[in-house]
Amino acid sequence: MERPRQLPVLVAALISSLDLAGALCAAGLDAPGQCQPPTGSKAECVDISLGSCNDVSYSQTIFPNLLDQKSREVIEYSPEYILMGVVHNLLQGECNPDLRLLGCSIVAPKCEEGRIVKPCRHVCEALRKNCLPAFDAIDMAWPYFLDCDRFFVSDVEGCFDPLAKLRGETEFLEDALPEVPMSIQFTHHSYSQMVRELKKTASRCSHISRLYSIGRSFEGKDLFVIEFSTSPGHHELLKPEFKYIGNMHGNEVVGKELLIYLAQYLCTEYLLGNPRIQTLINNTRIHFLPSMNPDGYELAAEEGAGYNGWINGRQTSQNLDLNRNFPDLTAEAYRLARIRGARTDHLPIPESYWWGKVAPETKAVMKWLKTIPFVLSASLHGGDLVVSYPYDFSRHPLEEKMFSPTPDEKMFKRLSKTYADAHPLISDKSEMRCGGNFVKRGGIINGAEWYSFPGGMADFNYLHTNCFEITIELGCEKFPMEDELYLLWHQNKEALVKFMEMIHSGIKGRVSDKFGNPIKNARIAVKGIRHDILTAADGDYWRLLPPGTYVVSAQARGYSKVLKRVNLPARMTRAGRVDFVLRPLNGKPPQIAHELMRRAQEPYDPLEHFDPHTQQHTQPERRKDGERPWWWSYFSSMHNHKPLWLLKYH
Repeated sequence: MERPRQLPVLVAALISSLDLAGALCAAGLDAPGQCQPPTGSKAECVDISLGSCNDVSYSQTIFPNLLDQKSREVIEYSPEYILMGVVHNLLQGECNPDLRLLGCSIVAPKCEEGRIVKPCRHVCEALRKNCLPAFDAIDMAWPYFLDCDRFFVSDVEGCFDPLAKLRGETEFLEDALPEVPMSIQFTHHSYSQMVRELKKTASRCSHISRLYSIGRSFEGKDLFVIEFSTSPGHHELLKPEFKYIGNMHGNEVVGKELLIYLAQYLCTEYLLGNPRIQTLINNTRIHFLPSMNPDGYELAAEEGAGYNGWINGRQTSQNLDLNRNFPDLTAEAYRLARIRGARTDHLPIPESYWWGKVAPETKAVMKWLKTIPFVLSASLHGGDLVVSYPYDFSRHPLEEKMFSPTPDEKMFKRLSKTYADAHPLISDKSEMRCGGNFVKRGGIINGAEWYSFPGGMADFNYLHTNCFEITIELGCEKFPMEDELYLLWHQNKEALVKFMEMIHSGIKGRVSDKFGNPIKNARIAVKGIRHDILTAADGDYWRLLPPGTYVVSAQARGYSKVLKRVNLPARMTRAGRVDFVLRPLNGKPPQIAHELMRRAQEPYDPLEHFDPHTQQHTQPERRKDGERPWWWSYFSSMHNHKPLWLLKYH
């Protein structure tokens, strides 16, 4: 972890800005009663005047606070308050601003009718679980004033959630919702409005839908996903997993809005008995992440629709382009392709990747991909009118426009054409339209041939997981006016549904032993296509393939290989079922040691160990007796009030 350099100056500035009276109070050298409320006065709620707590969800606090600090000056001089101001930098943005808001609920507690309303214990416990690895990574103890048992209370005791505003929480009466959802409102949605609409949709269709978070943005906004399935929250055997991701670039907002509308549409049509939508949801598990970059969206939205520039809000609040922030596995795949017999699929994340700045949004998506066996995906962008497919990084790193196909070129072209042909403008032959330079290509293009870049999400999906992902550019205007959204929806609705239906192409099946036990991580190989698929935890798999005749094999460590010949006719409407039963080598079942050996040989992967928002790859350094950690110097100017409670081994 790179150590921030500016923090000692910041701490010194915080301390030097305090008046002498505050310093005397904090040091316990005040005259009797100087830091106490006047005798006989009744405690009253007062306006919050602490800079680090000016964005809490309430407006009034009370003195003394839960730490028995009796004035604003005492609080500002305290190590607890100073820690809240610098922990963001110490932890390199992890758990920001959750920790600060939770700390504010203690040093500047919510006040109602002259009494303190304590924060909820379950909020503290959840945050501690997620953020403790980040503290461990810098050898810092969990702050005493965030002791969940000491300063927090249960829901029964009338607590409040200090992070509710941060999560975009919006209350609505479920009883008032009609059985059939209302018509779609074609408007732009702020983060809180988006969360509200997704919650309403998930509530109306609670038997086939749920809302969940895969992590949080740099500024602490939940990355909400709405799911549609006959068994929400669970992977079902042989049911493929699909995802749409929108708003990866914060100023490209059409995809975000389309996914909100699409969620409402699926819910409505399912309830109305639309056989096409019911078939799709009954046989597919579908996930929509409308906004992968909610922080960037807020920056873009400040300028308003129609006025946003080409760049404003594109990146995250960390100034990172999320579509350049994934591990560059493509260059490694090109290198391995030259080695006979080397695998070019399911490539591990190189350890060096974690040495750079990895956005929490990127970590969240990578952990999501490891948790769910996705088969097909699309990322929705804006700025042109075309569908692009991997690879996005050129075979020659110095070539900015070089055709660089994957081993699944035919399938990627088929997937891309499915969306393009169903879109009236992408398929339009007019040379005068937006994106007219792609007309002769049928509205699709290999990403690297368009323009090359490393660290893209689509390449990472293909090379690290089973998932095939394409990138859809929805139009030349990134942040259109509100009155254009209705037309954009109708231009894309059919294409969005047809692309989801393409997940039922190729073959699917289950790999098991002769006793019917599932075999995880068995390799499904197709002769002539140098890209294998691995079976999921239940032994099931899905292999996207265009029509044709193939020789497919299944093999796992400790088992013999089984081959089958498969014919896929041109007019198949669902994936063909191809199961494999593997027999152990030498007639004996493989030992557990094989799996342990495989894991031991795999590179260290931080995503396996930590929460997607708080993952740290550095390990605590061993220290000699009495040696202070590197961050201790940031509190050196506090003299007698250094926070010894932050030292893990004090």
